[in-house]
Amino acid sequence: MNPEVRWVLTRQGLATLCIAAISGYAGGLDAAVSAFVGGAIGILGAAAYVWRAMRGAETDPGKVYRAQLLGEAYKYAVVLGGFALVFLRFRELAALPLFLGFGSTVAVYWMALLRTRN
Repeated sequence: MNPEVRWVLTRQGLATLCIAAISGYAGGLDAAVSAFVGGAIGILGAAAYVWRAMRGAETDPGKVYRAQLLGEAYKYAVVLGGFALVFLRFRELAALPLFLGFGSTVAVYWMALLRTRN
């Protein structure tokens, strides 16, 4: 696995665990589980993107572009499907921790961009 990809996925996992622990301390078990599920949705979306967009060692710009577009489509499908499943099946949902967990995984992308500038 690419070191940058590993960095993003591990930091997303750490951010998810931190938000889940804080949410659990502040709001109980349902809040912790909600935050964890939100982070898991973000991590699974990122993993789907990586799995599709970074398969093979393409050098043709057109194929690389299409792979990136398909990766984004896979990510959005996983994220939307994950949220739909959670809202339909998770009765004890705590919305704020859920979105904080997901948002923490998105914030890791910004950290990765700042990291690559140095």
